[in-house]
Amino acid sequence: MAGSGSAQDRLDKIVMTIAHEMTADVCSCYVMRAGEVLELFATIGLNPDAVHKTRMRVGEGLIGDVAAHSRPIALANAPSHPNFAYRPETGEDPFNGFLAVPIVRGGRVRGVLAIQHKDRRDYDEQEVETLQTIAMIVAELVVVGELVDSRELSLVNDLVLLPSRVEGTSLNRGVGMGVAVLHRPQLTIRQMVADDPEAELARLKEAVTSMHSAIDQMLIAVGESDSEHAEIMQTYRMVAADRGWLNRIREAIRSGLTAEAAVQRVQDDNSARMAQVADPYIRDRLLDLNDITNRLLQHLAGKPVVATGGTLPDEFVLVARNLGPAELLDYDRRRLRGLVLEEGSAYSHVAIVARALDIPVVGQAADILRRVEPLDFLIVDGDNGQVFVRPADDIQAVFAASLAARQRRQAEYARLLELPAVTRDGQDVKLMLNCGLLIDLPHLKTTGADGVGLYRTEIPFMVRPSYPDVATQFENYSKVLEEAGGLPVNFRTLDVGGDKTLPYFPELGEENPALGWRAIRIGLDRPSMLRKQLRAMLMAGAGRDVRIMFPMVATVAEFIQARRILDLEVKRLKDGGHPGPADLKVGVMMEVPALLFQLDALLPLVDFMSVGSNDMLQYLFASDRGNPMMNNRYDLLSPALLRVLKMLVEKCGEAGVTLSLCGEMASKPLDAMALLGVGMRHLSMSAPAFFEVKSMLRSLHAGDLAAYMDQLYHLPVRSLRPYLRAYAADHGVRLG
Repeated sequence: MAGSGSAQDRLDKIVMTIAHEMTADVCSCYVMRAGEVLELFATIGLNPDAVHKTRMRVGEGLIGDVAAHSRPIALANAPSHPNFAYRPETGEDPFNGFLAVPIVRGGRVRGVLAIQHKDRRDYDEQEVETLQTIAMIVAELVVVGELVDSRELSLVNDLVLLPSRVEGTSLNRGVGMGVAVLHRPQLTIRQMVADDPEAELARLKEAVTSMHSAIDQMLIAVGESDSEHAEIMQTYRMVAADRGWLNRIREAIRSGLTAEAAVQRVQDDNSARMAQVADPYIRDRLLDLNDITNRLLQHLAGKPVVATGGTLPDEFVLVARNLGPAELLDYDRRRLRGLVLEEGSAYSHVAIVARALDIPVVGQAADILRRVEPLDFLIVDGDNGQVFVRPADDIQAVFAASLAARQRRQAEYARLLELPAVTRDGQDVKLMLNCGLLIDLPHLKTTGADGVGLYRTEIPFMVRPSYPDVATQFENYSKVLEEAGGLPVNFRTLDVGGDKTLPYFPELGEENPALGWRAIRIGLDRPSMLRKQLRAMLMAGAGRDVRIMFPMVATVAEFIQARRILDLEVKRLKDGGHPGPADLKVGVMMEVPALLFQLDALLPLVDFMSVGSNDMLQYLFASDRGNPMMNNRYDLLSPALLRVLKMLVEKCGEAGVTLSLCGEMASKPLDAMALLGVGMRHLSMSAPAFFEVKSMLRSLHAGDLAAYMDQLYHLPVRSLRPYLRAYAADHGVRLG
């Protein structure tokens, strides 16, 4: 690597050395070219004329399979494997033993390194590990652009400088504009091999100590005011001290790598393994480890971790593959206008922190790092999950006008704070917020909301490495009620399973998790967990009004069973001489359609009911909401769902049961208008949508809309959305 000659000369020497040292008949190196094509760049043992001529796509043959899955393949009889692809120009007929590993750098596969033997041979773990370590060193030749121009890999589908639009997923609403800042490009590791492992171990120890100290200072800065925010950082600190991770780095150093190379080697191995994991929680935790790896490399290099203000543009958009929870806080949030991630999920730590800072975020923006150059102008459309890269002047002008209009609307919305949520015909509407973290609760004051229509108790469970005990839960729920300042809070009991997993729960491998073991089903099967959560809620609500609702109830019998468990905890509290809640209201989530046919038996047993529109749509239409093929196939404003909601309004009204809706449906002005049209008067939504919905309802005559909608329910159409949008336009209803 450090020798003279061109990159090609050095690569030729490397494959020759590997073949000699590993007594292999063949050693070959394939390098990734534009368009996900692997090109044979160097070989010893195969036909030399095949170099720069033999190419195969990712997924093609054994070499392509290694690149596609980013994992080693070791075979004693390669030609018998179903993925074996014969290339006559390489002259590989007589070879049986086959070992290939991905060349990985920065989480991306950059090529494949392979050895072959004429005889059938079983490769042991040490040989695989050795070849992986060598592949990491070879990766340096590729990423520095000596073998393949680094810009070539950016020219995948279009010219890099052309304007483009990248589709993604909205992780936080809003619009932001600014120049692109690529999240701290990975440090280039110049020295890969060390002569003195003990000196490298000492350097590692010093850097780890320095990193831990810096994280501790960050924890102090976070403080105790934002409990879950602090929990996220505490979990992050625990990962940074993980013994298994540090021991693997030490082992890599003892194998002859520098401390920096060892850190990167372990992380590349983690990334390759975790790329195949579907569990969103575990994959999000890998982000924390990526963040910590980058920080440790910075400390080893003696470079500052914080992105200093002097190096940042006045208005910028941060672009990254993904971020850990602390990395976002390294940037000056006063200048930060938006965040774009190639990956990311709604429950990742960085998404939670970004929502708390009210930063527009678009996640799952495919290939964004390949399409964006530093200081490119970007527009982040968090409302629609889009990113505009190098937009034309007319597009910039449109969004600038939209942003100015949004700012004017925000000023107008501020004037709505003191005005009542009343329709033009005098219908009072209760507007509440959906929350899941303590950092959401200050929005109660800034919006003037009537309370918390849904408090998602599972989010604090998801950011912890183990199940929180009663004392921890009690502290959290106490702070929630305290922050609410006497306003009602509807606590939903633990709603996990399906697309929301806990790190300390077993992996069930369910064929259809959305219909599986989740929510109240877990609580009833694990009554100890449910009792602990209910106990903490009741203790926190001493002398206060407490409202508890159970999710995913499918039968009245399930609700009765859950209510009995709650009553046991009420009795336990009373027998222990502890003060109980001043008033206890018990409700149920309406999500499973089967419950619609049991309303006569259910309604006399409950104090309130809340519709979860997301799951209701999913189960009503047998449509997996996590399946992209099902996106927009069925509409919340379909006649079927609106008729269900209208029927619920009538039934709950007759029974004197308060009915609300707390799904995403209430956060969209047009959808919320439809809810008012079917007769709903309690809506719970996200804080950013609050004033849009309030502005809409104050411009609406609810009685006229209800009469209009009565004519639509029997139409044989997929959705009533066009009819309702036209009504709003004709009657001056403000939809934002």
